[in-house]
Amino acid sequence: MARIGLLASILSLALYVPVVSQADEAAESTLQIKNAIRKSLPLIETASAGSARERKCFTCHNQALAVLVLDEARQRGFTIDQSNFQLQVDHTRNHLKRGLENYRAGKGQGGGPDTASYALWTLEIAGQTPDEVTKAVTGYLLERDKNHTHWNRNSTRPPSMSSDTNTSYFVIRALQTYGSESQQSEITTRIAKTRQWLLDLKPASTEERAFQLRCFQLLSIDDTIHQTSVNELLKLQNADGGWSQLPEMQSDAYATGTVLVALLRSHLVNADHGAIRKGIQYLIDTQQQDGSWQVISHAKPFQTYFETGFPYGKDQFISVTASSWATVALLLTLPKVD
Repeated sequence: MARIGLLASILSLALYVPVVSQADEAAESTLQIKNAIRKSLPLIETASAGSARERKCFTCHNQALAVLVLDEARQRGFTIDQSNFQLQVDHTRNHLKRGLENYRAGKGQGGGPDTASYALWTLEIAGQTPDEVTKAVTGYLLERDKNHTHWNRNSTRPPSMSSDTNTSYFVIRALQTYGSESQQSEITTRIAKTRQWLLDLKPASTEERAFQLRCFQLLSIDDTIHQTSVNELLKLQNADGGWSQLPEMQSDAYATGTVLVALLRSHLVNADHGAIRKGIQYLIDTQQQDGSWQVISHAKPFQTYFETGFPYGKDQFISVTASSWATVALLLTLPKVD
């Protein structure tokens, strides 16, 4: 009898499987996400400060995206360097102010509509109210590509500036936020033309599809079209949980981050959706020990190289861009704090 009892005990132990509740899994996932964010924030702050120190000009990758990341982080209870945040906002405004007369003359600054619209986006995030500078910039944006169906990117620097949907998204946003009363009629006309272009567009890349969806969000496109756009992005998810810039390429943090942000901002897909969970896990699994994500640059350099304190040498600018979008994607899965 003793032997039978012993055998039963052994069998019961062999069959015992610890029960992990959904609440435990959710708590573990949240902890992973928060730890990943805490690792990435200091590097993004370092790179933004380094860029402002080394260059007077505004950069989309080191000012605009850093301000976005830091604003989303502080809304969710993470500690950020407030003085550095303000430095990036002031750096952006000072850059636009130096170009004020050129904007009034319809010439703009280096980077064309991309610089102008990204800079206004940065000021929007920081809560900057409209003034003479923002009016001059929106006036320039209305003159730019006036005879076209949409706004064209100033240069091709894949992946972050490889599609006119990206440029058009930020220009539309800038006009909606900072367009003056006297500009409203022209803004309505220009956006209506771009709206039709976006509806007719057959996206050729993940970047194009992600920012087409972002544009749909701005323009309150019909829910059916909006949902179709979401579904098409979901179909592009790779087996590893990430997204790639093109079908023949491997997943990377830039494509994955921008897609996840577009999907989460659509409010048609929530953070508990299986595809979102897989995408977030891909980001967590591919984050480097220093808190960064590396993406290889495919852009032809046209500016003098400089160091910001972010790793990867000449790949640092696209890598900090990718790391920023990846961090925002992680942040959007967390609730804001009061």
